Amino acid sequence: MDDQDLFQSARFPTPARPLLGLTILVVEDSRFACEAIRMMCVRSGARIRRADCIASAERHLQVYRPSVLIVDLGLPDGDGAELIAALNAARPRIPVILGTSGDDLARDACMVAGADGFLTKPSHSLAEFQELILSCLPEEQRPMGPRIINDEEISPDAIAYRDDLAHAAELLCDGTNDKLLDYVAQFVTGIARTADDGALITAGEALTISRMRGKPCHSDIARLAGLVQERLKQPEPV
Repeated sequence: MDDQDLFQSARFPTPARPLLGLTILVVEDSRFACEAIRMMCVRSGARIRRADCIASAERHLQVYRPSVLIVDLGLPDGDGAELIAALNAARPRIPVILGTSGDDLARDACMVAGADGFLTKPSHSLAEFQELILSCLPEEQRPMGPRIINDEEISPDAIAYRDDLAHAAELLCDGTNDKLLDYVAQFVTGIARTADDGALITAGEALTISRMRGKPCHSDIARLAGLVQERLKQPEPV
């Protein structure tokens, strides 16, 4: 199934819902970050599908070709930039390929890999989200006439943040091998940036720095795990 055929035969974008008719595949391991994108897709008229790792994304892509692909760089089973590079070279090519990360330095890696644009996390601006995708779409797929600029700020459900924290706690309990530590440090830092959780950002970055410098990181791991547990002990959002 090709979403371009669906676009042409079914639904067309409107000024209020400029992404109507598009399917967006988000390759993102964080439920919290993905929830923000899901809400922006719904308000823009797009359908969303999620893959939480490269292997899952590849299974999706065996079944259909999305209109837009958004790939996080830090994934549990590999580098998102490598997936971007592979799909940029594939024919037929997905019309819009975007990279995303909470690290602005990742922008260059995305663009070198062949991405059409970069979505900075945290992403809360509906207008910026729509404009980024529309600017990369072929002219014939953009809404005709004036477009409504929606300056709504998106706030994802706190329950999704809690789910990510629970996942991080499980990872920290699973072991402390090098690959796992590198992944959990970037994962926690990423979700903390999306949630604007300053203390957790600092703890995640501290673990990353210790790992990069080859320093003992037992205290950094304990600090990070403690902060995660503190947040999980707080009353669940209603």
